Amino acid sequence: YDWFQTDSLITVVIYTKQKDMNAELVIVDCQDKRLRGEIIVDDHSYLVEVGMYCNFAVEINIAEKVGKVEIILKKKDNIHWKMLGQALESHNTFIKRRERGLFYRKCKLVSKTEVTHDTKLLCLMLPRSTHLCVPTGQHVYLKQIVAGTEVVKPYTPVLPFLPLDFKEPSRHDGAHIYLMIKIYSCGLFTQALDHLQIGDYISVSNPEGNFKKSQVQTSEDLFLLAAGTGFTPMVKLLNFTLTEVSCLRKVKLIFFNKTEDDILWRNQLEQLALKDERFEVQFILSQPTKDWAGKQGKISSSLLSEFVNRSRKDSKVLICICGPTPFTEQGVQ
Repeated sequence: YDWFQTDSLITVVIYTKQKDMNAELVIVDCQDKRLRGEIIVDDHSYLVEVGMYCNFAVEINIAEKVGKVEIILKKKDNIHWKMLGQALESHNTFIKRRERGLFYRKCKLVSKTEVTHDTKLLCLMLPRSTHLCVPTGQHVYLKQIVAGTEVVKPYTPVLPFLPLDFKEPSRHDGAHIYLMIKIYSCGLFTQALDHLQIGDYISVSNPEGNFKKSQVQTSEDLFLLAAGTGFTPMVKLLNFTLTEVSCLRKVKLIFFNKTEDDILWRNQLEQLALKDERFEVQFILSQPTKDWAGKQGKISSSLLSEFVNRSRKDSKVLICICGPTPFTEQGVQ
């Protein structure tokens, strides 16, 4: 890395030499009087981390084709800096991501919306001086003190709603993270989340996960098997494939729930299926009422063989599955 200054700005430049550098691979925080800039390069991470005399407003520029990343800090006064700051322990290191450990920042709860009788959509606002985009198929950890104990749980961010128009990539603002969370009556952590008031803070980690968009980019048929809140990773995946996968012929969501009241975003999914001929949704209930005219049952090979079929004999298929452990194990089998 290198840095230079003008009267009003400090610019930290990192030359990654990566030709596909993008906003999802750059995570920057300026808080607690320290600047932390992390660049993700496959399964490694490069870190710039320096202590400073105060916090700064931060702007990020990425020259994607040459892999140059600029972190721009706005000076509070026109003083000439002799050094960038005090190098911290992990400054200027390039190591495996899993050895780096998770970094958290406090995010503010700005809205809470009911999705079903027991599931809420939480909107968290990132700090002003944080740059963080959660990639498709990855999750973050929430950290909260519950009854005197620190508790950490993973959640996959969703979009604020399902887009119905896929002509161009949707540019959701990078200032918010949306989480769809099922509140369990006996779950200490989700109860604590449910009791958060608008304006309260919760710690949110850097993204984690092994899913790569390249796994989807050559798919012609995509099957998404989801149970309950296992639907959450499918939201961004649906958006990404319908927008950006040019060879895609069909996306089929097979969505397992107990009752009709448990189906997340049913209305939006049905609208999307009407609007986009490539998308199809099948709801399957394990405890339906007698009025239910749709499919019922649990995940099984006979059920899947009915719904998981190629659009062409030799089409390239990807199957993604998410839900409670017994569901995913049974599905993989």
